[in-house]
Amino acid sequence: MKTLNKKIPHFKNENAEGKFWDENKTSDFFDFKNAKKLSFPNLKYSTETISLRLPLTMLNQLKQRANSMDVPYQSFIKMLLAESLESEIGSEGKVNYKTKKKK
Repeated sequence: MKTLNKKIPHFKNENAEGKFWDENKTSDFFDFKNAKKLSFPNLKYSTETISLRLPLTMLNQLKQRANSMDVPYQSFIKMLLAESLESEIGSEGKVNYKTKKKK
């Protein structure tokens, strides 16, 4: 992909870069005529760590059920949340929440 005459500035952080691209056209900076399509098969979904207080009996039940399915209990909780969201929101608002299982 050929870069055009306009120079892309150096950014202090991601927010500054995001703001720049929100306010500018990429076509002013790059020639997309010969661009190659890329895929990112190992791209990981953004996650955020949260703290969630659960009754001990509920947590134990979740762990037992997850263990019977041979999945980490945190992944099992994410599966339950994703299924619940899908049934509440419907498939039109469906987002793929899959995370990679550690080996």
